[in-house]
Amino acid sequence: MRKDTFVPRPVSEYDLRLLRIFKVVVECGGFAKAEPVLNITRSTISVHISNLESRMKFKLAKRGRGGFALTEQGKVVYEASLKLFDTLNGFSVLISSLDVEVSGELVILCSDNVAVSPQLRLPEVIATLNDRAPKLQIAINNDTAPSIENALLAGQAHVGIMPEFRNIDALSYQPNFEERFILCCGNKHPFFTLSDDDISDEMLHASQTVYPGVDVNSAGIEQLRRLNLSARAYQFDTRTPLVLSGRYLGFFPLSYIQPYINRGQVRLVQPAERYYDLRHVIVHRQSSVMDTKVRLFLDVCDELARSPAS
Repeated sequence: MRKDTFVPRPVSEYDLRLLRIFKVVVECGGFAKAEPVLNITRSTISVHISNLESRMKFKLAKRGRGGFALTEQGKVVYEASLKLFDTLNGFSVLISSLDVEVSGELVILCSDNVAVSPQLRLPEVIATLNDRAPKLQIAINNDTAPSIENALLAGQAHVGIMPEFRNIDALSYQPNFEERFILCCGNKHPFFTLSDDDISDEMLHASQTVYPGVDVNSAGIEQLRRLNLSARAYQFDTRTPLVLSGRYLGFFPLSYIQPYINRGQVRLVQPAERYYDLRHVIVHRQSSVMDTKVRLFLDVCDELARSPAS
């Protein structure tokens, strides 16, 4: 008796959509964390994953009180989906690269006030990009570091510029510049009129301090853990009024806080000891074939980093 030959069915557009959702869920670590990235509800995500499992005819993940965990088949499907989407993206990039002139939109997301940081030299980067690719449209916005990562993973942005605080496997990180964050107080704070020598460790440990809201590097964590973290503000411009109130201490880069120091509104507190250095990185999705827009941006940043500022 002849056995029926199994012929795999072609991957449909619906399969690709479900696989994209599955990929985001895996990279976010579960339905709850994937919800804001996908912008759909957990129940809808659950339905999509169940539909994908029905089409695959096996379980992809275990979910429940123990959390979200891939099955062995789920791990294979995830790895295969990475190769599939990388191939599709490579095809798209290859076709777009056939056009000699780089065009389209380049979406850049910057963390906090990094866009105006003199070390980044973003105005010079933009001018060079415009000279080399006048048809390229640049879109720049500010966001938090975790939101930038999510936007890059979801394909909603091409490049992120932010402090380095962790590495995600699907993203590539290129060091750009390092910046020193120094402890500061406002002119209404009791420390403002004291000399650094008169400010004891006990006084510092008891003083209310603003926490950035995300984990910084190990040096920053070491500085912050010794202080009384009693307020939270990620952005510098929202952290500033807390410090100017005279009730809180806070860490700022000198490039941002210097105008406030010049006006006598803020002073540095024990700058030789109360500081941490934070490296900023340029982040983009990992891919076997890099988007020409991203490659041009990285090349220009690298060129300017090796040349003197104008």
